[in-house]
Amino acid sequence: MRTGSSVKVWLAALAVVAAVVLAGCCERCKFQAKEKGKMSVTKEPFGQADGQAVELYTLTNKNGLRARIMTYGGILVSFETPDRQGKLADITLGFDTLEEYLKGHPYFGATIGRYGNRIGKGKFTLDGVEYKLAVNNGPNHLHGGIKGFDKVVWEAGGFENGQGVGLRLGYVSKDGEEGYPGNLACIVTYLLTNEDELRISYEATTDKATVLNLTNHTYWNLAGQGEGDILGHELMLAADRYTPVDEGLIPTGELRSVKGTPMDFTKAMEIGSRIQQVDIGGYDHNFVLNSGGGTMALAATVYERGSGRVMEIHTDQPGVQFYTGNFLDGSNKGKGKVYNKHYAFCLETQHLPDSPNRPQFPSVVLRPGEKYETVTVHRFYTK
Repeated sequence: MRTGSSVKVWLAALAVVAAVVLAGCCERCKFQAKEKGKMSVTKEPFGQADGQAVELYTLTNKNGLRARIMTYGGILVSFETPDRQGKLADITLGFDTLEEYLKGHPYFGATIGRYGNRIGKGKFTLDGVEYKLAVNNGPNHLHGGIKGFDKVVWEAGGFENGQGVGLRLGYVSKDGEEGYPGNLACIVTYLLTNEDELRISYEATTDKATVLNLTNHTYWNLAGQGEGDILGHELMLAADRYTPVDEGLIPTGELRSVKGTPMDFTKAMEIGSRIQQVDIGGYDHNFVLNSGGGTMALAATVYERGSGRVMEIHTDQPGVQFYTGNFLDGSNKGKGKVYNKHYAFCLETQHLPDSPNRPQFPSVVLRPGEKYETVTVHRFYTK
């Protein structure tokens, strides 16, 4: 049971989130009133989850790129961008209806929190106190637990800020939710710029020391969603090291060189060129970015030869999880397509897995009075 003071703190945090999101909504309304050309922000009903209305927002920039985001899970439902002939295609895996998402899915397009990736044994110690988290991945905690940020309904408001069109999403995670300490007020912002960038920004504050590692879990296929596997995509990762893991996919603590291994993408290589040498059925590894985090830097470049589409990822995070859809098996069918093994890749910018239990890794601790801020930019073009 929360005390009177904790209820006041939670309500205050909720009020802050609501104020920021509603400010975005007002910007959206003003923008729509003066809208010219193709740029727009629209919304429509998308069903209900947990008795709450879910809305679907569509962002369209002046070049015709379109992002659809729903308030359930802060999920990027689709992203349409042109090939070298100018033909638009949706390059993200997902579903057409909310009901399909509610049946369960492998985090398609989702906002992940409080902690992206795994925390070993579902526990950590902070300031001398042990916290036990929800366990949902064997003996470990994964992607925020049983009901992470990917399964809650966010407050939302659209906006335009001169760079393009966007959506602000707000959520207050209560003290003790999934085992985490502190009332956490979060804002996630999607901005679709007129420079053909999808910028995802994260902000958060807490009233008690906690750990935090927010990310996005979009499944990409630059040929178009459902259009075959991604093994021919060419990938460059700006990472000389990666984090080896144990049988439970928890880092051993070593930062190992990629040189001479199938993990070496320091020069662009086809994803499938050495995938058979990876003993877990494909890539599902955290790479340590050379930038070290803290400043914006190029993390990855992906090129799909058939369409000519290129996606660059820039981030201020210290790591990126590279996953090749190893567990897609055809049972996930979305948007009129069947999703088989290796039909998508994920590049989840993040702090390193199990960081709360690894003091040698960059810290993920957020304390009262501090502000969590991080940005990841996806830039799209053709060649």
